[in-house]
Amino acid sequence: MTARTVEDRLREAYFSLLPDVRAALVELEAMASYAVMPIRLQLKQRHERLVLRSRVKECESAIGSLQRKEEAKQFDPSQPEKYRLDSLPDLAGTRVFVFPSARIESVREAMESAFPNWTADHVVDPTTGLVLAWKHHGFCPGNPHVRCEYQIVPMLIGLFWDVEHAAIYKPDRNLIGVTRAPLMQERTRQVYEALKDFEEEFTRQIEAPRG
Repeated sequence: MTARTVEDRLREAYFSLLPDVRAALVELEAMASYAVMPIRLQLKQRHERLVLRSRVKECESAIGSLQRKEEAKQFDPSQPEKYRLDSLPDLAGTRVFVFPSARIESVREAMESAFPNWTADHVVDPTTGLVLAWKHHGFCPGNPHVRCEYQIVPMLIGLFWDVEHAAIYKPDRNLIGVTRAPLMQERTRQVYEALKDFEEEFTRQIEAPRG
């Protein structure tokens, strides 16, 4: 009989844990929606957006997250008990997209009030120090076994991530060399800066007096 691999054990654990993860996501989404509802009601202009998008981390993505934490990006088959899916900070997650970014501070205050004592782990561009997303993780009151995550993201960056995620963040093997190329990383940084500049200029223009 073929021995069970670490991946086999983790897949079994994932589907045992899945009902709890789904329940945690329902609670997370409800709490987040309630927290930002007053801000949603303040949106007056047609261009203003505040959108929540939630997800349960898929099985292979969860296993991959654990595997990437290993020094050689490989599991040690002699220590299968070392690897636990409930150690991941984002089995359930919600992302709050905000446009324009002027609304982000009030959204941050509302979410931090709704989820006190959660651990901050912001997404920062290492070359510029620019915060790309405000990220926190912790446990919802109704489910102390599944760690959840929320992110607050400028909408333009979040929409770029929809495209970028498969190509750069978790690329196919044949794209890894492309995404690590210095020029490709520089172009990605330029995208972030251009989106930030666009928002700042847009805000200046709509706030400028008309006459």
